[in-house]
Amino acid sequence: MRITFEELQAQFVRILKKYTFADDKAQLCARLFAQNTLDGVHSHGLNRFPTFIQYIEKGYVNVGAEVTKQESFGSWERWNGHLGPGNLNAYSSMNRAIELAKTYGMSCVALNNTNHWMRGGTYGWQAAEAGCISICFTNTLPNMPPWGGTENRIGNNPLVIAVPRKEGHLVLDTAMSLYSYGKMDVYKRKNQPLPFDGGFDSAGNLSKDAEAILEAKRPLPIGYWKGSGLSMMLDMLAALLSKGNAVNDIGQLESEYGLSQVFICFDADRANTPFIEQVTGELISYIKSSAPMKEGEEVYYPGERTLLTRQENLEKGISVDEEIWNKLLQM
Repeated sequence: MRITFEELQAQFVRILKKYTFADDKAQLCARLFAQNTLDGVHSHGLNRFPTFIQYIEKGYVNVGAEVTKQESFGSWERWNGHLGPGNLNAYSSMNRAIELAKTYGMSCVALNNTNHWMRGGTYGWQAAEAGCISICFTNTLPNMPPWGGTENRIGNNPLVIAVPRKEGHLVLDTAMSLYSYGKMDVYKRKNQPLPFDGGFDSAGNLSKDAEAILEAKRPLPIGYWKGSGLSMMLDMLAALLSKGNAVNDIGQLESEYGLSQVFICFDADRANTPFIEQVTGELISYIKSSAPMKEGEEVYYPGERTLLTRQENLEKGISVDEEIWNKLLQM
């Protein structure tokens, strides 16, 4: 079934206000969840919203919390999220990183004691819209085995890189697992196999069965040992820069909260906007000139599919899982 963006956002606002969100916070939080769904990322939009509410009910998310600055080193600042709503904390932190980048040319805002930021790409798009090149990443609970191991000791630590561009921003949003848990849940609900092996089943065999991988809790790191190593380094940087929890600390908690995140920005104007347009345009043209693997298909740059999905959903309405939509209406 399809619904409008406005209808989806209104339902989110209705529920958030029941949980004592102030009107401005309810509107922004709802918009962020709705935009994720609009862009086709249901796993961190509509599908994730009931879990977000459960975290509020369990006391993991402090609805009224405000981020506060702990330390400042010029263009690098440390902030405390006080376990506030993860998407609001991340949005505020990226805004601050943008402000600092406009002042100093580049910036780093490191955030500790926060919650799941939902779709990391949200903050890449946010920075690009403000005219900034950005890099941001988060750690998570231990939800993936390190390469060579069988027990979860590292996180799938999403990494986002964004570059502003008039004809369509470039935004890479990638977890350190080949498929995020949310994406695998989408395939499980549809009873469809993953396009490629996404992890190991309980018997230790590589599998395309999302349900079997989720049950075993053994997703495959991107690039095998390379993704495993990158996960470790992103986690370490997030903890060191923010003075927050690393994956081993988060793993001692009863659920996923108290995360560490980093938001880095560069002012595109100082990097010379015409030069950025020239380089990105030439590079994209060169990449898209590659012959596609299958006839009728196309080579896409990071963020291009998102723009196409967004436009389609604005024109036709957002495609949603009817079961989850009805659950939302009853909340």
